[in-house]
Amino acid sequence: MTILITGASGNVSGALLRSLPITDDVRVLVRDPDRAPGVAGAQVVVGDLERPRTLGAAFEGVDTLWLLNAMGPQAPHASMNALWAARQAGVRHVVRLSAVGAAHDAPTRNGRLHALSDAELMASGLGWTIIRPHFFMQNLLGSVQGDTLYGGVGDGRLGFIDVRDIADFGARVLAAPASHAGKVYTLTGPASISLKEAAERLEPVLGTPIRYHSLSEREAYQAMLDAGLPEWIAAVNAEYGTAYAGGWGDFTTRDFPDVMGRPARPFAEFARDFSGALRAA
Repeated sequence: MTILITGASGNVSGALLRSLPITDDVRVLVRDPDRAPGVAGAQVVVGDLERPRTLGAAFEGVDTLWLLNAMGPQAPHASMNALWAARQAGVRHVVRLSAVGAAHDAPTRNGRLHALSDAELMASGLGWTIIRPHFFMQNLLGSVQGDTLYGGVGDGRLGFIDVRDIADFGARVLAAPASHAGKVYTLTGPASISLKEAAERLEPVLGTPIRYHSLSEREAYQAMLDAGLPEWIAAVNAEYGTAYAGGWGDFTTRDFPDVMGRPARPFAEFARDFSGALRAA
């Protein structure tokens, strides 16, 4: 079985490549071969999801597609091009990384855009599986400054999930995609916690008392702009923060443990493993 991995330079697909048993049957799609991730045994192919004419050779002979395209207003265009290339190449199954709560009435533009691409995949005639992960624990890397954890989700509780668990789950689905055909999985961690509780759990790891400071939507938006994020990304992330502050993310599911046969990593384990990266540089 030949698997094509898109979004390979990102956090999730990069972790997925570490979870997959890499063989010559794994391909990595990149726009720039000089920036391809160094994964032993994976074949690098060149193509750009926003330029459909570049995709034919990369998709030829592929059985299963891991579809992750960049967040942004052009995301449905990229996803559409990938599905068209997959149909032309005879791909049998697409495993699509969507977004938590993706729906036509989602409170964020990103969620509504993902709903469009999810619906297109479901109607494509291809075999499909959709994975909708909750808020990444790794989103908190660099969020601690001094003795303060900064965040823009108010007092909202979140079913955080570790990116490594998303990757392990994706690898499990890719190993036997037919067993997961027609499934939509919402992945969460084992508990829904607030950032105030997260700050408390960071104290024994970082060796100092940590307090949580909640940023308003406007403050979070400006902080992300100041950090160099594009305006659209900053605005949509702020939209998520407002939704989470209102309780939109306060839930967990059984999807991860039911498929994997083990619980997802708790926040405390993530904090221990990434203690050196939690503080801002």
